[in-house]
Amino acid sequence: MARRILILGGTTEARELAGRLAGDAGLDVTVSLAGRVKDIVPHPVPLRVGGFGGIDGLAAHLATERIDLLVDATHPFADQIARHAVAASARAGVPMVALRRPPWTATDGDRWQVVDGVAAAASALGAERRRVFLALGRQEIDAFAAAGPHAYLARSIEPIAPRTLADAVYVEARGPFRAADEEALMVAHGIDTLVARNSGGAAGYGKIAAARALGIAVVLIAPPERPAPRIVATVEAAVDAAHHSFPPGAERGV
Repeated sequence: MARRILILGGTTEARELAGRLAGDAGLDVTVSLAGRVKDIVPHPVPLRVGGFGGIDGLAAHLATERIDLLVDATHPFADQIARHAVAASARAGVPMVALRRPPWTATDGDRWQVVDGVAAAASALGAERRRVFLALGRQEIDAFAAAGPHAYLARSIEPIAPRTLADAVYVEARGPFRAADEEALMVAHGIDTLVARNSGGAAGYGKIAAARALGIAVVLIAPPERPAPRIVATVEAAVDAAHHSFPPGAERGV
């Protein structure tokens, strides 16, 4: 009987992990997406789209679908689903692995101000007018509406409505973005400050490298703590965990 693996996805790593496991006849892999983004990137395995209904709903899903392994490969700032995954896996008695990409670390030339949360990032901009690149999710951009007399470049994957920033250019685009393109974008809009989340990984690093090259200040939002019973840092380690997380000869429900 194929082992059933549920990957909580929404990241590049989740898609890569699904691709690595898709060809294994001994595994039955599904990726679950929250469904907040309408334009869903294709995956190499079946998708489940939508929420579970909290911890109880996820625990019930794990039991009903006879999941053998839960892999949390969600975004570094998806702290609620990460907490729900830990609690639900424990309640359902299903092993869990968390794929956590390491956050970025500052290097020579970086001008970072690290803050905790979006509200703190908005406050960090101060009263003096800046030209700010908001490289954030659409749900976080409204927090800057009352931050001060700043001009904004706000980028999101999907349209933002309503548009609450008084002085802003809104851009819809999906990464990853090359550092050279990010640099050109910042120059074109006269950006002097970047606001971003420390999401780690290579896909979003272009804006950080561009800010460094241009000497631009960065207000960087620190990721939340997301503890889990077992944490791995790479897709390769998650693949290994997927193949070695089951007791020899054990069968679900027996």
